[in-house]
Amino acid sequence: MSRNRVTVNGRSYTWPARPLVVVCIDGSAPDYVSRAIDAGCMPFVRDMLARGADLRADAVMPTFTNPNNVSIITGCPPSQHGICGNYYYDPATGTEVMMNDPGLLRAPTILEAFAKAGASVAAVTAKDKLRRLLGHGLEFGRHAAVSVSAEQADRTSIGEHGIEDLTGLVGMPVPEVYSADLSEFVLAAGVALMRRQRPDIMYLSTTDYIQHGAEPGSEGANAFYAMMDRHFAGLDALGATLVLTADHGMSAKHSADGSINVTYLQDALDARFGIGPTRVILPITDPYVVHHGALGGYATVYLADGQDRDRVMQHLGQCPGVLSVYSREDACGRFSLPPDRIGDIVVVATAEQALGTTEAAHDLSALEGPLRSHGGLAEQEVPIYSNRPLTPPRRRLRNFDAFDLGLNAVAAG
Repeated sequence: MSRNRVTVNGRSYTWPARPLVVVCIDGSAPDYVSRAIDAGCMPFVRDMLARGADLRADAVMPTFTNPNNVSIITGCPPSQHGICGNYYYDPATGTEVMMNDPGLLRAPTILEAFAKAGASVAAVTAKDKLRRLLGHGLEFGRHAAVSVSAEQADRTSIGEHGIEDLTGLVGMPVPEVYSADLSEFVLAAGVALMRRQRPDIMYLSTTDYIQHGAEPGSEGANAFYAMMDRHFAGLDALGATLVLTADHGMSAKHSADGSINVTYLQDALDARFGIGPTRVILPITDPYVVHHGALGGYATVYLADGQDRDRVMQHLGQCPGVLSVYSREDACGRFSLPPDRIGDIVVVATAEQALGTTEAAHDLSALEGPLRSHGGLAEQEVPIYSNRPLTPPRRRLRNFDAFDLGLNAVAAG
């Protein structure tokens, strides 16, 4: 490590000439920004894209929050860092596990590597489920580092988060989890930290509460993007390089009358093979059921010993709304997944379909409005925007190229 280059996970990064802020706009398909610009709601981003960069990239599969945020912050795919969902099944213990424990990480983060090389770094996320993953390897008190969540902003301490009185710094109370305010707190905290501490590198990650309920161009979506536009302008005015991307897009998973398009895979398998030979896991599962009711576009299936995988795959391929079915080996090869953390089979739904386990297992009473969700290939294309011209590599970009672009491909000057 040196003040010239920092190498982590097989990539070498130039030391930032000015502060770099990478923002993951959770659930932001490119249409959200283009429609907001057309409606006159994002004047700063409109002008920023004219002078900077307006690119497209692929998120990692499955297109869920945890694997994509960790990919962005490590610069590598799930096969390398190990986080392949919000949730996974550990067959060794027979338990279903939330993937928010940094002990599950198999790769250091870019923030950790720069902090150890002497940089000041900060990470602000909306939900506390991500905070410990993003802050993995940071030694608060020794490193000039901050890792906080808006959800727990009133409980920050130097020893655990690297900062005290975050709400006082931001000038906002702790927001409701199910609100646009949670994302605004993240961005306002980013501006406040840039103004007070001027980190060399900062990562901001919002929540997709709005995108789960509002389609691109709607009044609610445009108001949300107008709010973000103001904070992006604030970061730009403080001299930061901005790179904006997303962890996934968002698709409507409902019919015209608002009824949910869902295929309950465990019900379908139990009806064909009986109860016990198969176990369906939904890696979208997390505590925030109002967002999606644990219904997404991706599932993985574990088989009991002796089960004929080809027969099960053939049956799954005939289920309504199933786009593709992969063996573990094929899924790992195509999507760069860790083979020991997915099932024997991976199922991907069509754009308009959601996948569930059993109808009885999903309490959808908390859903607010028609279902919009993610997880499949339909939500894989995301934007990469920058306030400075970029010279990207000649290949299809990934969202986890964000730090590489902001440090290695940004125009000098």
